[in-house]
Amino acid sequence: MEKIRIGSIVPGGKVEEFLPVFLGYGYECISFNFHMVFPEKDLAAFAEKVQAAAGDAPLEVSSIGYYCNPLENEEQLHTLEHFIDNAKLFHTDLVTTFAGALEGRPVEEAMPRFREVYGELARRAEHNGVRLAIENCPMGGTWQRATCNIGFNPKAWDMMFNQVDSPALGLEWEPAHQMVQLIDPIPQLEQWIRKVYHLHGKDATIDWNRVKKTGVFGAEEFALPRTPGYGDTDWRDVFHVLYMQGFRGDLVVEGFHDPVFQGDLELAGQRHALDYLKWCRGIPG
Repeated sequence: MEKIRIGSIVPGGKVEEFLPVFLGYGYECISFNFHMVFPEKDLAAFAEKVQAAAGDAPLEVSSIGYYCNPLENEEQLHTLEHFIDNAKLFHTDLVTTFAGALEGRPVEEAMPRFREVYGELARRAEHNGVRLAIENCPMGGTWQRATCNIGFNPKAWDMMFNQVDSPALGLEWEPAHQMVQLIDPIPQLEQWIRKVYHLHGKDATIDWNRVKKTGVFGAEEFALPRTPGYGDTDWRDVFHVLYMQGFRGDLVVEGFHDPVFQGDLELAGQRHALDYLKWCRGIPG
């Protein structure tokens, strides 16, 4: 049984600030993420910045992420292609992203464009020995009015993978993004595990009293994002599914969301998440 590595996400613009700290805490791998904008000259220059920040500390890169809307934004599409072509600079074969969307329009209307764009991206990824993992985040969108990512719901996944049938294309999954849709995450993980290439360690707490009083259309927030160990998910159940289904991949903590462990308490939350997830994993390391 292979040990599932536990890592953390470093926002691309905060490498010097957080990478040395996370490596010092003992995270076993790191993911680097950019959202919509890639401000670096190119990935070669960013790789140099990463290496300088890491110094002599061992660094295992789990994934590089560029979360964008490649269905509508041509510049973002080309940047995503650049990530696919250059993932090898970080010794990883995993690029994480959004599926994109036709903003403000229903999910199914984006499927022809998804097939066109991701058909080519999947072929590019296969050529480079790279896998693409689409995060399951709604980004505030709904089925009727998507924002920048149609890949947030299992009904959409069925449609997406029917449109583009490639081993290079899978999911970056976390329970919190399903819980905000009132989907039970553990049975879903078990059902979709063959397409899950990467996991985000982020949880949620559902306030059922608010659901009963004000519903789920945004009058009040009913699902708070939480650091693993403080939300509703028992991550021992997550690891059970991963082990039983032979998952080979990493789980990286996605910080900077918890309403309690933020600001001066951010790093305390990150350390607790690492300790908790190692305990849930069981296998020492």
